[in-house]
Amino acid sequence: MKNDTGISAARPSAGSGDGNAARRNSNRPKYSRFTQQELPACKPILTPQWVISVFTLIGVIFIPIGVVALLASNDVVEIVDRYEIACVPPNMTHDKIGYIQNPSISKTCTRKLKVPKDMDKPIYVYYQLDNFYQNHRRYVKSRNDQQLRDASKANETSGCDPEKTTADGMPIVPCGLIAWSLFNDTYSFNRGNGEAMIVNKKDISWKSDRDHKFGSDVYPKNFQNGALIGGGKLDPKIRLSEQEDLIVWMRTAALPTFRKLYGRIDVDLKENDIITVALENNYNTYSFGGKKKLVLSTTTWLGGRNSFLGIAYLSVGGLCFFLSTAFTVVSLVKPRTIGDPSYLSWNRNPASQ
Repeated sequence: MKNDTGISAARPSAGSGDGNAARRNSNRPKYSRFTQQELPACKPILTPQWVISVFTLIGVIFIPIGVVALLASNDVVEIVDRYEIACVPPNMTHDKIGYIQNPSISKTCTRKLKVPKDMDKPIYVYYQLDNFYQNHRRYVKSRNDQQLRDASKANETSGCDPEKTTADGMPIVPCGLIAWSLFNDTYSFNRGNGEAMIVNKKDISWKSDRDHKFGSDVYPKNFQNGALIGGGKLDPKIRLSEQEDLIVWMRTAALPTFRKLYGRIDVDLKENDIITVALENNYNTYSFGGKKKLVLSTTTWLGGRNSFLGIAYLSVGGLCFFLSTAFTVVSLVKPRTIGDPSYLSWNRNPASQ
């Protein structure tokens, strides 16, 4: 058949509509209760009684936990001594960087600490650094874990920029900025009667780090051998898995203020005991305005002093009690029928709104 323009128009066959319908039907997913979201489900109705009961229950649980956690934190006895300013000689207070970088100036410093309350052993010794960003991206990436684990990978220094090789191209083990900036202040302790208190530095690091991250056949090589010395030195005769000061340091902190474990003192201290601390103020925090603190602390079943956990539980529990009380008052003063469609905005009379 031709139309007015002379172009032949094909007449659709009688079965073409049925074919299109068949194709459409073939694209439909197979019916199931899952695809059609017809599975049985719990659809609780949050009545005022349920909401008030849940908030009250949370408050009843959280507030006692918060009180117990806060009491446990307050039982911890801490001695905190900031020393990076006090240990600078009076004639060098105007040039602290010059003081710390001058090897001819003695860095020995003596501090006296008074025990505020009885401290039961073990007493943990920490060093605390403020304004030190171990979480800086370039700093965190400046290491090579394969080199730390396997002696056959000693030449692997990828990712360790800028502390990967010496001036003559020899690989550094361990390489990277984290190891290079190893904390190197030292502490020794004596009681007021002159009795030396031994600091136990065994097992101060995580066992998983010693067993899996630092190889027992890997030894330091060419470490701190460049023109610019970053921090502490390592004994090349001691395997990395036994250099626990390094292992502790290389577990980088997430915040700019952090504490790291230096050792343990296995002696009980009595209230008003005087502790004499002979320390070596070697670590340079003056270049970046950092602070250094020596911390002696006991522990409880909850760990060291940390009031945040107790305060958080008390805050949440108190807020839940407040909300349950408020909802109770509202439900008593102005009750409403559940499922009443008159409260829907489209069902209200505009004149009454």
